[in-house]
Amino acid sequence: MVARAETKTPLPGQPLETDVWLEAVAGGRPVDEQTQIHKALEYARQAHSGQTRASGEPYLVHCLAVAEIVHHLNLDHEAVIAAILHDVVEDTDASLEDLREQFGGQVCHLVDGVTKMGHIDELRDPASVVRSATATHAESVRKLLLAMAEDVRVVLIKLADRLHNMRTLRYLDERRQRRIARETLEIYAPLANRLGMWQIKWELEDLALRYLDPDAYHRIASLLDGRRIDRERHIELVRERLSRALEEAGVSAEVTGRPKHIYSIWRKMRRKNIDFHEIFDVQAVRVLVENTRDCYLVLGIVHGLWHHVPHEFDDYIANPKANNYRSLHTAVIGPEGRPVEVQIRTREMHEHAELGIAAHWRYKEGGHHDAGFEKKIAWLRQLLDWKDEEPSADDFVDRFKSESVEERVYVLTPQGQVVDLPAGATVLDFAYHIHTDIGHRCRGVKVNGRIVPLGYQLRSGEQVEVLTARKAAPSRDWLNPHLGYLKTSRARAKLRNWFRHQDREINISAGRTVLERELRRLGMSAGKLEVVAERLDFDDVDGMMAALGGGDLQVAQVVGVLLNLAGGKEGETLSLESPRRVASQPQRADDFRILGVGKLLTQVARCCHPVPNDAIVGYITRGRGVTIHRSDCPNVLRLKEEDRDRLIDVEWGGVPDRVFPVDIQIQAYDRPGLLRDISAVFANERINVAGVNTYTDKNDMIARMELHVEVTDIGQLSKVLSRIGQLPNIIEVKRKV
Repeated sequence: MVARAETKTPLPGQPLETDVWLEAVAGGRPVDEQTQIHKALEYARQAHSGQTRASGEPYLVHCLAVAEIVHHLNLDHEAVIAAILHDVVEDTDASLEDLREQFGGQVCHLVDGVTKMGHIDELRDPASVVRSATATHAESVRKLLLAMAEDVRVVLIKLADRLHNMRTLRYLDERRQRRIARETLEIYAPLANRLGMWQIKWELEDLALRYLDPDAYHRIASLLDGRRIDRERHIELVRERLSRALEEAGVSAEVTGRPKHIYSIWRKMRRKNIDFHEIFDVQAVRVLVENTRDCYLVLGIVHGLWHHVPHEFDDYIANPKANNYRSLHTAVIGPEGRPVEVQIRTREMHEHAELGIAAHWRYKEGGHHDAGFEKKIAWLRQLLDWKDEEPSADDFVDRFKSESVEERVYVLTPQGQVVDLPAGATVLDFAYHIHTDIGHRCRGVKVNGRIVPLGYQLRSGEQVEVLTARKAAPSRDWLNPHLGYLKTSRARAKLRNWFRHQDREINISAGRTVLERELRRLGMSAGKLEVVAERLDFDDVDGMMAALGGGDLQVAQVVGVLLNLAGGKEGETLSLESPRRVASQPQRADDFRILGVGKLLTQVARCCHPVPNDAIVGYITRGRGVTIHRSDCPNVLRLKEEDRDRLIDVEWGGVPDRVFPVDIQIQAYDRPGLLRDISAVFANERINVAGVNTYTDKNDMIARMELHVEVTDIGQLSKVLSRIGQLPNIIEVKRKV
């Protein structure tokens, strides 16, 4: 348990009993650690000399109380020293360099982390804390606090600091009491809960309720105290009866009474709309055993002794809570017909329930690697320093994982406001989240002071500043899903709405340009656009083009209908995860369906290399079955009239494990690394490049490339062409016809 600080709080003017404190905190530690803790005590005494708290007591009392809480969390001597010194940089003339020189890099690092966490409160407008502390905002702030902690000990010291502040909150005025209590209840108590530190969580909640709803707090406290003797007698009766039954069953166990916390009673009364006397777990016992098997054995014994209360059983061993809390909870009608709650857990589970993540710190002290612990706190370790330059990507570790299904990122505006976005959100998503007009006028974004691309994906703790132009001029490329500028549907909807309200003729022209460019890149013909418009529920082609230019319609939808009309299967997508096998000659009969004819030998034409979703046609050859061509293949279009009778209708069959060869043409202004960047696009999309032919004209320095690649379908081809088209110096990229 986290014991209350044993340091006696002196009256103003009385000396501190630091010798007693040193013996309690440093007594059992090695001599060199005792020396360092004593040195930190003297350093803090001098640094805080003359400073007092609102209670009138020396400021050093707070430092020692925080350090003692940290000590009871079983943290190492560096954490204790950092707790003693946690306020010296913020409130005195001491600097981080002084601490580094006196106490080493680890202590300096911890103090710096605690100081930065304190900046969150500074960045939020104190006058608006109560107004802005909605559930959503509070959740964002506490998640940011977790995301910014590079070392879990920083969070633990901060929680200890808040716990002692709450214990001494009575010395502040009522307005500040309510503000700090509200912040504690919404941010710091759930933070302790997230780390599984139940003892700190419960005390923070009880103290916060005392100032937020004093009437309810004192009423529940009075009811608990008024029935204390009777309740203790009943608990002792339950404990003796259960202990005797466990002993008879040969189970080694420790049975104790479990205190019920005021806030949890108050919350349950409000949530279930019941009175104090209707709560089953006001009286409770806890059973500690040696292993998990005994937990379920004890559960059976308890249910054999007393009748189980329906719907009052939770198995957190088989289904642990998000913070890894594990225990069995049940409620029974005990002796004298009175309900009692029973918690059953192993000693190791109990240690984790009381101390949470701090219970595992002993493994770190000895230098032993604890893989489970490292995995549990991996989501805590992310750098945050928005005042410095952005560190390299290698310095970042796993993002904070919230309890929600979707992961989130938490970033800061230049004013320190926390912005909550889906994981993977880009800086352009951030701009549209702040304000629609800022998104429309966005011309650049700084992250931690550095200009980044508009498709840069944000990480928790980064500070983001949007650079805007005077007039809105968003690009239609921002809507292209292959280019990765926008990840959130909210931002895309805002952008589509902007284009929708532009001049109709401009949208029609832009739509035609977008469609023609995509068809040219894919080597397709426009086909019957009137039929396409009808299939897509537009009155005419111009209406479809206006929707395409305005962002209400995606070019992939138009291409899909064109493929469907030409004989392809709209929306067909082949698996990237299946084994790659280059289409060999001849093809399998089930790769294609020949309409009106049984299975025939088929092969893919080498002249046009059709891929799934291409419109295709079959050509009956002499002795070699049916050759499959694209419908717009030049060789097919040039067939003599007497040979056209040999064309037959075909469509794609099942080709889930095939890849198809395609030739791509690229023109670009030559530069160092051009071929490397193009190859990286194919590698990222897991596309095999079977051949490359490149030549640079020295007169105009234009590089002309032909690449022979293997794709699964035309959707994958469209995506990779879009990605290549965004590379620097690219003039044109298209499928070779």
